[in-house]
Amino acid sequence: MTGTAAAPPSVPAVRVPRRRGTEVALIVVAVLLSVYGYCDVGLAKNGTVPPGAAGYGAGLGVLALLAHLAVRFRAPYADPLLLPIAVLLNGLGLVLIYRLDLETPGDEAAPTQLVWSTVGVALFIGVVVLLRDHRVLQRYAYICVVTALVLMIVPIFFPAVNGARIWIRIGGFSIQPGEFAKILLAIFFASYLSANRNALAYTGRTVWKLTKLQLPTGRVLGPIVAIWLLSVGVLVLERDLGTSLLFFGLFVILLYVATGRTGWIAVGLVLAGVGAYTVGSLEPHVHSRVEDWLHPFASIDAGEGPNQLAQSLFAFAAGGMLGTGLGLGHSILIGFAAKSDFILATAGEELGLAGLTAIFLLYALLVERGYRAGLALRDAFGRLLAVGLASIVALQVFVIAGGVSGLIPLTGMAMPFLAQGGSSVVTNWIIVALLIRLSDSARGQPVGPPKEDA
Repeated sequence: MTGTAAAPPSVPAVRVPRRRGTEVALIVVAVLLSVYGYCDVGLAKNGTVPPGAAGYGAGLGVLALLAHLAVRFRAPYADPLLLPIAVLLNGLGLVLIYRLDLETPGDEAAPTQLVWSTVGVALFIGVVVLLRDHRVLQRYAYICVVTALVLMIVPIFFPAVNGARIWIRIGGFSIQPGEFAKILLAIFFASYLSANRNALAYTGRTVWKLTKLQLPTGRVLGPIVAIWLLSVGVLVLERDLGTSLLFFGLFVILLYVATGRTGWIAVGLVLAGVGAYTVGSLEPHVHSRVEDWLHPFASIDAGEGPNQLAQSLFAFAAGGMLGTGLGLGHSILIGFAAKSDFILATAGEELGLAGLTAIFLLYALLVERGYRAGLALRDAFGRLLAVGLASIVALQVFVIAGGVSGLIPLTGMAMPFLAQGGSSVVTNWIIVALLIRLSDSARGQPVGPPKEDA
């Protein structure tokens, strides 16, 4: 007899559960909560259920069902929480905009927002159905960055709106190109960093031996300096503090994730601080926002009445723990930006700290599921793209919430899904679609026994 050892039995690869039934159940809950909020506004303001409640519920339900069917048949292993969270946030945003519309009968934004939401869901379905493999996007990285630069430059040639040149207005149609540029830049950053992560991670010198802080050499420092100059250029030419912070923050986050080197974080913080201080001191529009942030009640002291930030702070204070109730607040006093930049103040006043916390938890869960998909993916491009897309949502929520609550200067960005803004809601639906595709690739990977080293 020979002493040949028997081969170990093979373990079949397994796949995670699809959980599409869980997704349907959560979508139903999201639609019902949105319809309940819509009816609650009508009862609070007029004492009756709004006549369009059934149509609103049916419309939102049909859109959610079509999105679910696209996921069920084209991305069956996708994370079951991503789509329901997007539906609930979008539905709540429509409720809040409708509630504010009742205070401005001549300027109704909810019907337009519903149309843009429909466009967003249509693009969501298109991305889920047509994009079968996220790695295809890596081939078009440089096309994406060129297109993003064009989209950011074009608004400079159009008149400023509320002090910022971030809009393209032609007749009654308007679009904010920077919203689409952020997705294209995320694709480019993920592609560039995944291809050059070794050079970025293993070059440089130690500048502080006690902490082993390593900074890159001059040759590899070029990309981050270029992005810094781009961000400052956007801030100077377009007077858009929010977009500048978003672009630069996105690149620094992905740079750190790709290399794991704290030196990049140090460089990013220093450059961001220098750029913000310089432009905030020299550019009048940005400087005025910094002054309003530092002295939010100065206009009251001067006898001119509260400004937008002061009214926002009053709205949060009036909401207390449980809020005044939908339809019973006074956040419309904030003015023209109540439905866009400051819509979070309406949520804080009428839903209270409890409702506001629930909204932030929804955003946190959306971001966490994006990070989870990134951690599970095996290819570097997919990991960085998932982290980048989730970080876009996280950065937007932080910048907007910080601005309307007085934590940081106001930026003029739109709260994802909640605020009025067609470009914003469309791009956020595209972000969710890409996260759906990435999570499907991550959760659909066969899970087998660990491989033994040769």
